[in-house]
Amino acid sequence: MRLANPAAPGAGAEAAIFDRAPAKNMGRVRSRTARWRRSAVSAAAVVVVLAGCGGGAGSSPGPGPAFPGTAAGAQARWFFQALGRLPIPAAAIRAHFTPAFLAKAPPAFINARLAGAGQLRLVSVTSPRPDLVAFVMSVRGAQRFRVELPVDARGQITGLQAQALPPTASPASVLPALASGWVAQPVRFEAGGVTIYGTYTHPSRAAAHTIPAAVLLGGSGSVTDRNDNAPGQMNRNLLAAVAGWLSADGVASLRYDKLGSGQTGWGRYGSHPGRAGIRPYEQETVAALRFLARQPQTDRVRLAVFGHSQGGIYALLLASGLAGQAPKVRAVGLLEPVPIRFLDLVGRSSIASIALAVQNGQLTAAQAHSLRQALARAIASLRRTGTLPPGLPAGAAGTFNRDGMGTQLELSQIDRYDPAALAAKLPAHTAVLLTCSNADNYFGCDQVDHLASGLAKASARLDYVHLDGVDHFLKEDISKDPANFNQPLPFSARLRAALKTFLASNL
Repeated sequence: MRLANPAAPGAGAEAAIFDRAPAKNMGRVRSRTARWRRSAVSAAAVVVVLAGCGGGAGSSPGPGPAFPGTAAGAQARWFFQALGRLPIPAAAIRAHFTPAFLAKAPPAFINARLAGAGQLRLVSVTSPRPDLVAFVMSVRGAQRFRVELPVDARGQITGLQAQALPPTASPASVLPALASGWVAQPVRFEAGGVTIYGTYTHPSRAAAHTIPAAVLLGGSGSVTDRNDNAPGQMNRNLLAAVAGWLSADGVASLRYDKLGSGQTGWGRYGSHPGRAGIRPYEQETVAALRFLARQPQTDRVRLAVFGHSQGGIYALLLASGLAGQAPKVRAVGLLEPVPIRFLDLVGRSSIASIALAVQNGQLTAAQAHSLRQALARAIASLRRTGTLPPGLPAGAAGTFNRDGMGTQLELSQIDRYDPAALAAKLPAHTAVLLTCSNADNYFGCDQVDHLASGLAKASARLDYVHLDGVDHFLKEDISKDPANFNQPLPFSARLRAALKTFLASNL
C-alpha cells in the first residue's frame, strides 16, 4: 500500500499515512468505483471517510529491535510511540514534521489516516543512512507494515511511506471453524419462481431441544454470493466467518447465493436481468427465513437476521415486515450497514472522487462541473424512471452501468428507503447489533449514527459497537484499501466478542 498526500502532482513531499495513492486517471477512478459497488454498496471507492470512532491501543518497542541513536532514529521512535496514543496532538505533529510536508498533509489529515492503528509491535528496524530509518511493525498481531521515515538536516520528518506487507496466513486459516458436530449443508429453496442455492449450517444430529437460527444477507451487487464474495475477490468470506461464530454459540444459520450470483444465477431473469428490481431480493429474504423456521431443529421464536452493507437494508425490510409476510424476527444484526439513502451515498462519494481527481490534476474544473451535473441528472432519472438518461459521459454512466453489479431498477428502488426510517419501523424493543468502524473506507460512524437515530425511534434494544481498525468486511485492516478485502487477515476479535454477548442476551 502506497500512502499518498493530497497534493497536486509533482509535489515534493510524500505523506504516507495508511491510504492509497490517488488515481492516475478517471479510468482508474471508475475502476475503483466498480470494485466498491461490487464488494459493498455503491460507487467511488476512492474516498476515505475521515471521521474516526476512537483511538488505538498502546504501542511499545519492548524487548527486541531498537531504533538507532540518530536524528532519524529519534523521530522514528517518537512516531511509533505516538501511534499508540492517537490522535496525535496537532502541536506535536507540527513540531516533528517539516512545514513543506504539513502544507500537503496537515495534522487533521495525518490523524484521519492513522485512525485504527493500535496494538503495535516493532518487528525490525534498519537504517541505511543517518537521515533515514525503515521499520516493520505489526498491527494487532495480524497486519504488517514497512514504514520509511526520512529527516532533513534539522532532524524534522520530510516524508512518510508505509507499505503493507503480504499476510503470512492462508484464507482458510483465518476462517472460524465450525463448532464440533456441526455441518455446512448445501440446500436449495424457491423464491419468486427462482431456485435459490445456499448453505444451512446446523448440528449434524438432532439435539434434545431446539436452537435459535439466523439468516445471513450479503452486500450489494448481483455477483455477491453466499459468503459475501464476488469474482476476483473470493476470499472476503465474511458470511462464512459469521456462520462459524454462530455455530460456536449454538445458532444455526442460512446464507445463500442471491439472484444473479453463484450457483443461483439469474434463473427466470436470465434473458432480461434488467427487469429484476428489488422485489426478487425481498422474496429471497422471506423464503430464507421461512426455510429456517421449518427446520425441525429451529426454535421458531428465536429467529434472527444479519445483514452486511447493503444487506442491512434488506435485513430491516425483512424484520419490519415490509419485505413480505414472514416469521417474526427477534434479533437483527447490522454489520457495517448502508446508513443513508443509496443514491445519496453514490452521489456524495462520486462528488468526492471528482474533487480528488481535480486536486490531483486528472480533471479540469470545467470537466468536474460537467461530471457533477451529469451525476445529478443520472440520480434524478433513476429516482424518477428507474433508468439512466441518454447521453451521459462515460465517467458518470460507468458509476451506475456495470455488467453483473446489479440492475439499475434495483438500485433505484432500494434508494426509496432511508435506512433510518426503515429502522424506525421495527417492532418495539427489537434487539439490534449495529457496527461501525473508523477504518471502513465507505462510510463513517457519523453516518451510521443517522441509522442509529431510527433505531432509537423504534425503542430498539441496541448494542452499538464502534470498531477500531476494522475494514468494511470486518477484517483487522487499517489500510482502507479495498484490495485488502480479499487478503487472509483475521476477522475482528472485538466484533466476535460483541456478537457472543449479543446472542447470549437476546437469542
